[in-house]
Amino acid sequence: MSRFLLKPSSELATKPTIDPLLLGAGLVLAGLGLVMVLSASGVMAERMVSDKYYFFKKQCIFALIGLVVMVVMAKVPRSILHGPVYPVLFGVLIMCAMTLIPQLSVKAGGARRWLAVGPISIQPLEFAKAALVFYLAYFFSRKQDLVRSFTIGFLPPIFITLVFCFILLLQPDMGGAVFLGMLFFFMSLVGGTRIFYLLGSSMIGVAAMGLLIMSSEYRVKRFLAFLDPFKHSADIGYQLVQSFLAFGSGGIGGVGFGAGKQKLFYLPEAHNDFIMAVVGEELGFVGVSLVFICVGILLWRAFSVALAQDDLRDRFTAYGMTMILGLGFLLNMAVVLGCIPPKGVAMPFLSYGGSNMVACFLCLGILLNLSRKRPT
Repeated sequence: MSRFLLKPSSELATKPTIDPLLLGAGLVLAGLGLVMVLSASGVMAERMVSDKYYFFKKQCIFALIGLVVMVVMAKVPRSILHGPVYPVLFGVLIMCAMTLIPQLSVKAGGARRWLAVGPISIQPLEFAKAALVFYLAYFFSRKQDLVRSFTIGFLPPIFITLVFCFILLLQPDMGGAVFLGMLFFFMSLVGGTRIFYLLGSSMIGVAAMGLLIMSSEYRVKRFLAFLDPFKHSADIGYQLVQSFLAFGSGGIGGVGFGAGKQKLFYLPEAHNDFIMAVVGEELGFVGVSLVFICVGILLWRAFSVALAQDDLRDRFTAYGMTMILGLGFLLNMAVVLGCIPPKGVAMPFLSYGGSNMVACFLCLGILLNLSRKRPT
């Protein structure tokens, strides 16, 4: 009888547990994002579809789908998690290429970045980030003895990355291409690639980016607006100036939830890429600090998960998923604060959008899966 009673206790003692701080930080960010989407999108939704809760309700559905994806990814066996890398990679690549077909894609803002799937639109870029991480984690964990060579250790991963970037530039989505390029750089840096190759390719990439900017009048104007937004406040610098005004009027405690004025058709894309400007105006320094604290906790625990892995592939995968979220946080805040030219990077968990929300929960679920450790 005593042996029977001890057995469940022993099993419970060895049951793997996930990182509670990592999960909590992600859920708090997602919850705050829902609240801010409700505030930032109400006026626009009421004018567009006569339903001020339209975008909020859709974002709630996206969040529920994301939660399901997170739970599945957190519980799936790692043998399945590290399943068929190349079929997934090329499947996502085909999805990206399909955006170039007018009959299959949705055009918005002069670019075709979304696939039309019935009543919804999917942005393949968000899933290309995770697919690239899975591929690079697989590649660097299997090629450690050859990773410092040029032909075997450097050319294959950069070729795959460049194919994705080329398709994104055709959409055009220069910001997405830059994001994948940065993801490749940081993954290769920890993967063991020679720094000479990375610096050389980075210099070529920066030069190519400069040529792309100079070859497009629209990109030149956006760059000039970044350098001096107030000089162009009536046209190309308008959005960034309105973002500054939102942050400046927020003060310490903000003007109050729902009381912001910049979302009243002054700040374009208030519920999308510039939602942090609404947070700054309505919740002030306190609200922005809360976001930063949650982001800091999430990244701290995510990097800890990566460092705790004994298997190289698990370590690279966790690191890559962390970089997807980390670069998203960094680039979005850099844009809304005017530190870098506008790139159309969504704020993870906060910005409106189904693809971004589901992809963020996908990354979080994978990190939670890899965080499961048996108590010692």
